[in-house]
Amino acid sequence: MEKRFGSFKRVGTIVVAAACMALTAGCSGGVAGGGNSDTGGALKFGMLAPFSGSESAFGEYMKNGATLAVDEINAAGGVNGQQIELIAEDEACDATTAVAGANKLVSQGVVASVGGYCSGATLPTLPIFLQAKIPMVIAAANSDDLVAAKQPNVFLVNGTGTQQAQAAVKFAEKSAAKSIYVIDEGDAYSTNLSKAFISQAKDAGLNVSGSTTVTPTDKDFSTDVDKMMKAGTDFVYYTGYYQAGSLVNHQAKAAGYKGIFLIGDGAVDAKFAEITGKGFTDNVYGTFTMTPDMLQDGGAWSAAYKDKFGTDPGPYALQSYNAVKVMAEGIKQAGSTDMDKVDAALHNLKDFSTASGSISFTEQGTLSDAKFVIVTIGPDGKFVLSDRLEG
Repeated sequence: MEKRFGSFKRVGTIVVAAACMALTAGCSGGVAGGGNSDTGGALKFGMLAPFSGSESAFGEYMKNGATLAVDEINAAGGVNGQQIELIAEDEACDATTAVAGANKLVSQGVVASVGGYCSGATLPTLPIFLQAKIPMVIAAANSDDLVAAKQPNVFLVNGTGTQQAQAAVKFAEKSAAKSIYVIDEGDAYSTNLSKAFISQAKDAGLNVSGSTTVTPTDKDFSTDVDKMMKAGTDFVYYTGYYQAGSLVNHQAKAAGYKGIFLIGDGAVDAKFAEITGKGFTDNVYGTFTMTPDMLQDGGAWSAAYKDKFGTDPGPYALQSYNAVKVMAEGIKQAGSTDMDKVDAALHNLKDFSTASGSISFTEQGTLSDAKFVIVTIGPDGKFVLSDRLEG
């Protein structure tokens, strides 16, 4: 997933190309390339997540999920006789902050990266970790731009925008949508998801009557809602985030919209219901990955999480847990933290058992089977399973 990230969408590839040049600590020799990987010390796993800004709650969920996995692995003897140490740095869903955080992790000798929440913040860290010869299992970020970078050390344990769009199209077909309207926020993640959905929807013979890009810092979306209503829309796919998406939903329904309001995974959060308001949550759905409550053994995992941290797991705690488990297995199978060996081991993983089911990777480092489902807002304002999209 990916959130807003300051000026990255304006500077684009310039940030990526300059990441190593601007902050050389993470791109030089010395600590770059494996830290204390095979010397008998702790294996340092680095995690970039949002610990400041409006998305800081997700950072804590991710760190907790990763910590739970680390503790379980260490209690079982570690990896190849070595314990794991988790080191977390802030990405703040901001490219500059993420680049600084990545360089801090490299300077501390991490041998693996298991974080990444915002795609726009994660993308400029890719060349830093590649230059330092550090394998990456990205926990949450899922823009196809991460795949397009074609780095052999990058693996995603969250489904991509293309895979999420497939679920949205299937839901639109099951809903017998007659006129679909798509709204994004102009950033890498929401634009990627929007384009992927529109392309697939048209290929499926669905009628996409219009699309628009909103300014997420706005409060008044009446002009955008008016365009949507004039298009005769009965199905909206909002690919941005809950801060603006909840306002668009409220204002659309206040203007008389009664159709489906589908949101992408970047907006699936209990705060959506809080902001959009009571009486405005009907027909709100979301495309989202499987959460613990949807899994056969999810109750036990959630109980272990709550026992350790005193609270229920939130979004992307499970994916972060999986990222650590997958990375640890890759290092175990490789018998080393050498990036090339770990990358080969991860590509060769077949049906590796995780808390959310078995994982295998494609040649591109994406999930062979991304399990996106449809969720909806329950009585308490939290999103709950609505449709597994099976059959």
